[in-house]
Amino acid sequence: MAAALAVALVMAGGCATSGPKSAKESYSFWPPPPDEPRLQFLTAFSSEKDLRGGEEHSLMTYLTGSQPPDKDFGKPYGVAARNGKLYICDTDLSALLVADLTTKKVNVVEGQGEGAIKLPINVAFDEDGNYYVADAGREQVVILDKNTNFVAALGKKDELKPRDVVVSKAKIYVADLQKHCVQVFDRPTRKPLYDIPRTSDSKIKSHCLFTPTNLGLDNKGRLYVGDTGAFRVQVYDTDGNYVRSIGEMGDSLGQFARVKGVALDRENRLYAVDAMSQVIQIFNAEGKLLTWFGEPDSLPGLQNLPAKVLIDYEDIGFFDKYAAPHFKIEYLVFVINQLGPHKVSVYGFGQKKS
Repeated sequence: MAAALAVALVMAGGCATSGPKSAKESYSFWPPPPDEPRLQFLTAFSSEKDLRGGEEHSLMTYLTGSQPPDKDFGKPYGVAARNGKLYICDTDLSALLVADLTTKKVNVVEGQGEGAIKLPINVAFDEDGNYYVADAGREQVVILDKNTNFVAALGKKDELKPRDVVVSKAKIYVADLQKHCVQVFDRPTRKPLYDIPRTSDSKIKSHCLFTPTNLGLDNKGRLYVGDTGAFRVQVYDTDGNYVRSIGEMGDSLGQFARVKGVALDRENRLYAVDAMSQVIQIFNAEGKLLTWFGEPDSLPGLQNLPAKVLIDYEDIGFFDKYAAPHFKIEYLVFVINQLGPHKVSVYGFGQKKS
């Protein structure tokens, strides 16, 4: 990673610009000058009205003679991206929302009958487009096909408290507060395989899980677990064996007060949300801190109770127009805030154009 992302250069971190935008556009970057910019704040939205933009919203009113519904988000938490759409778990509305980046409309996933969704917290997809919804209301992981037809449900009453789910080609991983572990299922048969930590690790306190709330997988199949109660991110290999811990309790760089969402980019850089300090920290593949961004006192109300982070390589085209002329976006970083005016904050990770 470039020296601009070294911890020594980040200590002065923050936003490159401040104050409202003028007629001459200003842009917000991390790290600040004189370091090379790597992350730019692009935009944010908290409703269908925001997603459409003011001009389009006014045009709809003019053409139809009525005000389109705002469709405000309530208290979002989990998020996933697929085929130009963002799927947002809204715990206040008890709904799985679909923000279509093409049509600029927000709809709801209507699970019917056995597939009814009660309190979605996180959602994931497999390569076939099947939904996996960690539903705290049902205390199950609800599996729907690409047409939202019911397929199956993992977990029985009083046996599972799912808070997140991620899917690989062969396995389904479920963060379970009931057993303080990650339950691993065979994806084709949906039969339980084993729990993480494995038996050999469960006797070692530093290898265990206490409050597993959020999950991520890197490109080597390693599992990253945001353990809120232990103030760290635990890393396990493809067989569920302990690899390392990232972070510890505290409010300094490289520490966590309330770790929540985790995500990995293609270089296996870890993005980890701290809901207490309201920043997102980035670590390299070896667990070394690189930088952080999104502090709440930059851009009024930039982060407010952040819960989830998502890496997205497919939808850059929808947000390229917000990028500074000299900045090339390599991928998007979505941060979900449960409160405030920026329920979905959108950042671009990249570098200066050559």
